[in-house]
Amino acid sequence: MRGRLGRECVYVPSCRLGLFVALRHWCPPGGRVLMSPVNDDVIFFVVLAAGLRPVQAPLNPFDASIDIGAVPEEVWGSLSAVLTTNLYGNPDPAPGLRARCDALGIPLFEDAAHAIGSEVGGRPVGTWGEASVFSLSKHAGAKAGGMLALADPDLRDPVRASRDALLTPRRAASELAYAVRPYAEAAVRGLRLRRAAWAAIGLLGLTERDGIRMPLRPEALARAADAAPDLPAHDPWVRVDMHDYRRESGPLRLGRVGRRLRRLDDVLEACRAGTRTLLSTRWAIPRAGSAAQPLFRVPLLVADRDAAIAALARRGIVVGYLYDPPLDDYAGKDFTDPSPDPEAARWFARHTLPADPLRAREIVEVLERAGVRPADPPQGPARWWTAADGAAGDGPSAGGVGPPRG
Repeated sequence: MRGRLGRECVYVPSCRLGLFVALRHWCPPGGRVLMSPVNDDVIFFVVLAAGLRPVQAPLNPFDASIDIGAVPEEVWGSLSAVLTTNLYGNPDPAPGLRARCDALGIPLFEDAAHAIGSEVGGRPVGTWGEASVFSLSKHAGAKAGGMLALADPDLRDPVRASRDALLTPRRAASELAYAVRPYAEAAVRGLRLRRAAWAAIGLLGLTERDGIRMPLRPEALARAADAAPDLPAHDPWVRVDMHDYRRESGPLRLGRVGRRLRRLDDVLEACRAGTRTLLSTRWAIPRAGSAAQPLFRVPLLVADRDAAIAALARRGIVVGYLYDPPLDDYAGKDFTDPSPDPEAARWFARHTLPADPLRAREIVEVLERAGVRPADPPQGPARWWTAADGAAGDGPSAGGVGPPRG
């Protein structure tokens, strides 16, 4: 990762722990952090755990990147930091955000969990902020681990000390479960038992989400927020989907991470090819003028997402990484400042179908056979269409979502 980014990197057990370490290092408690409302709820709870107030940004509706021009000046003046999302690998406008942060004298953090291999402004995503975090469970497929990249290499030792203070001891049972998990998952896939496995998990009460978002539990969250900054107090929310997110990594995990990273370039090239295929469809975001990014997921924009998900499920293709409703609608004013212009985020969250580029041809075939329609374009300001035309891609889509005609 040092070689890829040209930055000092610190290994962390998870992207979420790395982000907490970065926020605590740079941001005093009570600060305000601009972030995207179309994001994993776990990241929202990490910001709260760090004792900070999330401020939801207005978005471009085609890729959920922060719409810099729509952020009111009084909001800019109130911020302590900015956190990008780079959703599905589509970059946020990091050069513009960097300039804004420099003018305000505040740090920029990059959440690059989905964006290993993506570029913006001629540089890799993750090289614009004071700190950036990467997940090794996404493109790398290691199902463990992350990286915290630092602009200032002198911070390596204090950041490592902060990380170590938050780690829980490794456990032999956890390492063994991690080692056998890929074989168990392969057996479930091979025997076509996925539906039965999920049903059994639900019957045993082991699921932590009733829907896309986890239960907020506002009274308990308010008590945890009173204790912030305090990561353990927020564990019931931050650990969802990854209970070992701050467990010290043992040799089995580190060995698999290393093997997966050695194959990362091949995965990125395959993702780039699949992204080109999906961007050529009528459901794709309109793009022009630059090479395709190796996206982790390609956000297709469909009229009826539930019907599209059901059609893909019949083919054995599971759709994940949905972030609906936006965080301000989900959490409310008690826990976040709402976006000044929320409709773009709502439209994107409602219509996005995150498509795995490694299964691009299967997905296109299923959606065509099911007669899935593209989403009707949103009505909005001209800057949305300018941003869409300048976004990273491999040419305009074939009749997908586009500017209103006439």
